[in-house]
This record gives sequence, structure tokens and C-alpha cells, in this order.
Amino acid sequence: MAQKAKKDRAKSNAATLTNLHIGALIVNAVFLLFYIVFRSRSIVAWLLLSTPAFLCQFMIERAGRPTFDAQTGALRSSGEDLAAAGLTEYMFDVVWVTWGVEILVVLFGNKLWFLWAIVPAYGAYKGYGLLGSARQMMGGMGGAGSGADGGAAAQPAPNRRQRRAA
Repeated sequence: MAQKAKKDRAKSNAATLTNLHIGALIVNAVFLLFYIVFRSRSIVAWLLLSTPAFLCQFMIERAGRPTFDAQTGALRSSGEDLAAAGLTEYMFDVVWVTWGVEILVVLFGNKLWFLWAIVPAYGAYKGYGLLGSARQMMGGMGGAGSGADGGAAAQPAPNRRQRRAA
């Protein structure tokens, strides 16, 4: 049964990566074609702001591409789950926001490159939330015996029998 799950994940990852690469090809080809024909959009901004999306696509490809044995064709590794939450999800968000901004720049002009600032702003927001959670966890562990009550909070909670007797 576990082998079926690996095969399903490999098939899902392969389809996701194919769609990702086709989407990247289409969006970037449209931008470059528009640039070649009209030369009214900034190629420097495109190179600078598309680089994170290209790096994310590369990382997603490396992590999610299933590998097969060259001689037998058997599945060697199904790759990481590309539908997982967390960093993988954020990398997909970077790619999609970049594509959206590229299309908007083609349609409405170079000033819309500033919309790409959503990506680092969202990353900073998530990082700040993660930092706050880490501080709470560390505060709960490190501050147990250092309160104003002289370490009374460090005593273990009474068990059920002691609570009943009290």
C-alpha cells in the first residue's frame, strides 16, 4: 500500500511540475515578446524581479521531481510532497505573484512592478509571526524560575490525588 502512495505522489508531483514549467514558459515568453516588439517595458526590472521566481521553480523542481531507476524504470524516490504547507507553499506563492505582476506590467505599464513588493512584505509578516511564536515558546521555558515569586512557579502541578485531597 505504501508503494501505491509513492506512485500517486510521484504522478501528482510530475503533473504539478509540468504545469509549473508550462506556465512559466507562457508568462515569460509573453513578456519577452512584448518587450521585443514594443520595448516599452523594463527588461532590467524583469530580470531582477523574476530571479526569485526562477530560483523558487528550481528549488521546487529539485525537491519534487520523482526519480526512477535508469535500468529497471522502477520508482526510486517520489520526491517531496509539493502540496505541503509551509516553505513549499510560499515558493509557489512567489512564483504566482511574479507571474501576475508580469502580466499586469505587460498590460498596464512598468509602474506595476511595485506590486511585487507584496512578496517580501508577506514574507516579513510570516517571519514576524514565527519569531513571535518562538519568543513565546522560549519565554515559557526560560522564565519558569525567574519570576518575582522566588521560584514558586517552578514547582510541579499537583497530581489528581493531591487535588482531590485539597
